[in-house]
Amino acid sequence: MPDNSLEEIKTNQIDLEKIPIEDVFTILNCTRDGLNDDEGAKRLDIFGPNKLEEKKASIMAIVLANGGGRPPDWPDFVGILALLLINSTISFIEENNAGNAAGTLMASLAPKAKILRNGHWSEHDAAILVPGDIISVKLGDIIPADARLLEGDTLKIDQSALTGESVPVNKNPGEPVYSGSTCKQGEIEAVVIATGIRTFFGKAAHLVNNTESAGHFQQVLTAIGNFCICSIAVGMAIEIVVIYAIQGRAYRDGIDNLLILLIGGIPIAMPTVLSVTMAIGSHHLSKQGAITKRMTAIEEMAGMDILCSDKTGTLTLNKLTVDKALIEVFVKDCDKDMVVLLGARASRVENQDAIDACIVNMLANIKEARAGIKEVHFLPFNPVDKRTAITYIDNKGDWHRVSKGAPEQIIELCELTGEKLKRAQDIIDGFANRGLRSLAVARQTVPGKTKESEGTPWEFVGLLPLFDPPRHDCAETIKKALELGVKIKMITGDQLAIGKETGRRLGMGTDMYPSSSLLLESNDNSSIDDLIEKADGFAGVFPEHKYEIVKRLQQRNHICGMTGDGVNDAPALKRADIGIAVADSTDAARSASDIILTEPGLSVIVLAVLTSRSIFQRMKNYTIYAVSITIRIVMGFMLIVIIWRFDFSPFMILIIAILNDSTIMMISTDRVKPSPLPDSWKLNEIFTTGIVLGTYLALVTVIFFWLSARTEFFPSLFGVRSIVGNDDEITAALYLQVSIISQALIFVTRSQSWSFLERPSFLLMLAFALAQILATLLAVYADWNFAEMQGIGWRWAGVIWMFSIITYIPLDILKFTIHAALNGKSRVCEVDEELKKLMIATT
Repeated sequence: MPDNSLEEIKTNQIDLEKIPIEDVFTILNCTRDGLNDDEGAKRLDIFGPNKLEEKKASIMAIVLANGGGRPPDWPDFVGILALLLINSTISFIEENNAGNAAGTLMASLAPKAKILRNGHWSEHDAAILVPGDIISVKLGDIIPADARLLEGDTLKIDQSALTGESVPVNKNPGEPVYSGSTCKQGEIEAVVIATGIRTFFGKAAHLVNNTESAGHFQQVLTAIGNFCICSIAVGMAIEIVVIYAIQGRAYRDGIDNLLILLIGGIPIAMPTVLSVTMAIGSHHLSKQGAITKRMTAIEEMAGMDILCSDKTGTLTLNKLTVDKALIEVFVKDCDKDMVVLLGARASRVENQDAIDACIVNMLANIKEARAGIKEVHFLPFNPVDKRTAITYIDNKGDWHRVSKGAPEQIIELCELTGEKLKRAQDIIDGFANRGLRSLAVARQTVPGKTKESEGTPWEFVGLLPLFDPPRHDCAETIKKALELGVKIKMITGDQLAIGKETGRRLGMGTDMYPSSSLLLESNDNSSIDDLIEKADGFAGVFPEHKYEIVKRLQQRNHICGMTGDGVNDAPALKRADIGIAVADSTDAARSASDIILTEPGLSVIVLAVLTSRSIFQRMKNYTIYAVSITIRIVMGFMLIVIIWRFDFSPFMILIIAILNDSTIMMISTDRVKPSPLPDSWKLNEIFTTGIVLGTYLALVTVIFFWLSARTEFFPSLFGVRSIVGNDDEITAALYLQVSIISQALIFVTRSQSWSFLERPSFLLMLAFALAQILATLLAVYADWNFAEMQGIGWRWAGVIWMFSIITYIPLDILKFTIHAALNGKSRVCEVDEELKKLMIATT
């Protein structure tokens, strides 16, 4: 094929859908024998893989700029570099592991295709398809690429995933079929004319992917980062004024003290801790059957308070059944079993559609559908007649016809009038009010004993109620979701009555409306918004309705999830805060979604909500800790410099940061209780808690410094030697006190009750123990001239540990007081409640 033809096809300059089929072969330079591997590889390089592009993005990047007018001391420089490398390496490893796990699952979902290559048929990944390939399409296959049908019988193609059409369409030889549609009947070969983003739904999905939706996570991180930076900036500004303008100290002294605030105050580990937490959570979700494409969707799912769910296949089994107890019989010589048998005879036993399958499966043995009869002719369903029919000969040699189909068509066929017509219509209306579809059955005797004979008048035999039953675990799952504060709204293209009946059976409410209620011409849109917000669901919806529902819910400040499976769902999936592609969804739906389910039903989503809330809780605990530490470092060391002109070692603050970060990373595996209600980033609570706890810790450090470095309090009380006037030993003592209480703070921020009653994870406890053993050994034995630190011995270390434990206890009380104040409870009542819990626990 000439290169210019390749480029024209690649850029869609040639419309291969409408030209004669022989011209398609000429333009594609291929034959009905297919391509060989070399030509396939050549075209694959030109057209690219037959799949939609996936965008990969990291959560955040860490940028460290060094300034200040002079190069850092080598110990400080190496330490800071090591801290950044450790953080970045751990983040990369965990995110890569999570990405590999998701990638493996995504690969397992890759579609397959039967391709004619090198003159032989074989099954391959559909990703290798190129224009010119010959493929086989048969019953149940998902069309892997846009193609033109070759010679053969008419196919029935379900295009609902592409166009929303509920009825399969007939596709004749020479006509195009589109990637993502499903073959419901027939078998034929086809020539591929478009792949990847050049397919019918690939173009739509590509447009959807170009529309980005902003998440909440980056905004929260920015707010927390700005708070920490502003706090540091204020502290540095005060230090600059005091150190240079009031104290008149040397330039280097000021730089070292400013460096302490920068190293200790900036939460360098925040990107790593949060990304690792989400990466590990993503790995856990993948084990539960939920592949996370966008990690920040985990944080948003934790806050999801409304889930718009499709009905068919998600809330229900997508498997029609007949409620035998409700079958209505209209003739005297038949019973319910006979109505079912006649309906089964008018059904295909092979290549069945959903209705045929559900009727035949009502029999004790599917062979009964043709037992004792000889099939003469079968009329398949078509959207015009809306019925099927069979002509057969029984074991006596008599000829009969049976037809099943839409009630209105069978009523017209039987020419019902009078009481029988009224009874039939009442039953049909009664079924509809209960959410049941009606299927009518009629029979006829054929005296002429030929398939063309008109036969006797058709006799109306009975009505069968059809229903797509809810999943066995769906009612319990919905109940659990409601208990978790997640309102589930049914968004279905089915009839309103069917939606209401499904909602009634599942206990999710019946306050549902037709899609027309969303399009009311009204100057007051608030009435529509109120309707959407309060409704239990909507029926008869189209893609634009789904998008509008999600949009209006978001405008009402709801965190909205949306499930979908087809190209027509892609805009709503992309618009939603959490787009969820359900099991067996199309590539377009997966591309537009944030989370892909590998298991059917809602139960996976509820599990994912609980997991996401646990992950969110870990992230929230860390952010409170990070803000507290920033305030504690900035205020504590600023006051020590301002009041006593004491210069702490920048290298030792770096050691504190490294040990703290090494320990705090274990919070990504911590034991937490998921919130019983949707989570949200309450920044006022985070900042208030951080300021109060950080201020308390800063004041504790200032008091400790005064008692140990400027008084004989500890020597007189515990008999330890005095370190007053020995700045190197004071540095060691201050280092140990700051290290202990800073790391211990995580146990307060991670717990909802008393911190010593809620057991943390083994890894977090182990990391804390190892870090504090090392910190204690450094404070006891270190003799580092470059860090201006001299070991203080074991007795002083014991005194500092005792002081830290005593000053740790009020942290829990402060936490309860802050929570009570922010949530409108009496502070005394809140603390009293926690004291009661403590007494019960100890008892």
